Amino acid sequence: MEIKKSERADLERGKSTSLLIGFVMALAVMFVALEWTQREKEDNSDIFKAPDIVLDQEQIPITMPEKKTVPPPPAAVSNADVIEIVENDSEEPEDVMASVEDNVEWHDMDEVEVFELEPEPEVEEIFMVVEDAPEFPGGTEALLKYLREHIKYPPICRENNIQGRVLVSFVVNKDGSIVDPEIVKGVNPSLDKEALRVIAGMPNWKPGKQRGKEVRVKFTVPVNFRLN
Repeated sequence: MEIKKSERADLERGKSTSLLIGFVMALAVMFVALEWTQREKEDNSDIFKAPDIVLDQEQIPITMPEKKTVPPPPAAVSNADVIEIVENDSEEPEDVMASVEDNVEWHDMDEVEVFELEPEPEVEEIFMVVEDAPEFPGGTEALLKYLREHIKYPPICRENNIQGRVLVSFVVNKDGSIVDPEIVKGVNPSLDKEALRVIAGMPNWKPGKQRGKEVRVKFTVPVNFRLN
């Protein structure tokens, strides 16, 4: 008896068709997977993409200040003297003293004139106030009498009725002589001149004393000019 195969029971009948459908489905799955991966990359690139920065043309550029380098401090110089020894190859003069003596001019002392300087006289102190004041010979009354007898009233002052008191100062030396008369307070040039003349012609006074020694004293005398 011959065995017959049924077309429905034939397993090889749809094998090629099933294999083709499997390849198509596999390609479809791979295509979908690739598309999905590409979209995810594109979405992520938009997230990490740096934003565009637009600079204004009128914006002032910001510059950083230059760093100035501070020079190192100079090395400290010691105040100690530095002695340098330098070899001198130049020849020194053999006899320095001889060359100096040659330039000195010698003179004979007998031909040199010697001048003796006189010592300057010592300026004695003039006292204003002393223990024993100078005195006119005979005292104050004798002084007034001397002035009345020796004063000559200037005619021009008499005619113009000019009168007054003239103060005259002078120095009484140690020997009593009168020097350096001068007007302290004047009235008229003619009266002042006559008062100086009379005072300068006075006899020697009794000198003043300080601690028992004669000294120079400055004295002042009033000379009165009055018309009767």
